[in-house]
Amino acid sequence: MTAIRKLRIIDQDESAPTAPTAAVRVAIATQDRKSLNAHFGSARCFTVYDVTAQGWTHVETITCDTVSDEQGQHQTDGEDRITPKVKALEGCHLLFCIAIGGPSAAKVVAAKIHPIKMPAQPIDAVLERTRVMLNGAPPPWLRKVLASAGVAGEKPSFVDDE
Repeated sequence: MTAIRKLRIIDQDESAPTAPTAAVRVAIATQDRKSLNAHFGSARCFTVYDVTAQGWTHVETITCDTVSDEQGQHQTDGEDRITPKVKALEGCHLLFCIAIGGPSAAKVVAAKIHPIKMPAQPIDAVLERTRVMLNGAPPPWLRKVLASAGVAGEKPSFVDDE
């Protein structure tokens, strides 16, 4: 059985909203909680942040006991290691990872999470890049994510503003 644990930071100010309405919830696949440096299936952790045009806030860290071996072999029988990860990431809008296989990507997309493959880099660099995209004119794929998530009243427009 795959064990998934979530560690959440609880703010002492109970009156503060838990998730800003204009925030995009971002999950980052990591082995060390410092860098985007893991494939989806082999990630031991996912750090989750709410990102706005002004900055970001750490929401939780999800840890996984059972991971794949990054050999590209898809498991045909036995324990399902992917579905528990996808369920743990529900509510996220974007998932950043080094790589993700086709079956895993299909499950992630079905959960309305947009997977993004990127090279290894510090988590702060990923968050800053996302913040900058939100602050300017988001690319069409991000506009679609924002619109489907109902973030900041975005409408799915694929025509660039001039």
